[in-house]
Amino acid sequence: MSAEALQTALAKLRDAGVRMTPQRHAILSYLLKTMSHPTVDEIYKSLEEKFPNMSVATIYNNLRVFKDVGLVRELTYGDASSRYDANMNEHYHAVCTNCGAVKDFYYPSLAQVEKEAAKATGFEVSSHRLEVYGLCEDCRIKQ
Repeated sequence: MSAEALQTALAKLRDAGVRMTPQRHAILSYLLKTMSHPTVDEIYKSLEEKFPNMSVATIYNNLRVFKDVGLVRELTYGDASSRYDANMNEHYHAVCTNCGAVKDFYYPSLAQVEKEAAKATGFEVSSHRLEVYGLCEDCRIKQ
C-alpha cells in the first residue's frame, strides 16, 4: 500500500462525511495492504490483538461504509463467506476451488462484452465480473 493510496482513500471518506476512527483507519489500512481478499473473520483475527474490544459487527459496518463510498468491492462466491478487495482498478480473479484462495489477474478490458450484452438483452450494463476457477499452486502441490 502506498501512502498516496491511503491518503486518497481517507480523502474520499472525508468528502463523504465519514468520521475517521482508529478502528476504521486500521481496517482500511489492512485492506489496502493485503492482496489476499480477506473475509470479515480474517480481518477480525488480524486486528484483534491491536483492538481487542472491536467486534465483528464493527468490521461489517465499516466494510459497508467502504463499499458505499467505492473503496472496496465485495466478492461473493455462493455459500462461502464474502471476501473484500480494496483494489478498485479494473482486474479479474482466479479462485481456487479447493481452498478458496483468490488471486488478481489483469487482462485487457472486456468493455466490448458489456456493449454486446447490452445490445443482446436491452440491459443498461453497469459492470461485469470475470472469474476463472481451478486449483491454486499450493493445492496442486499438496495433491
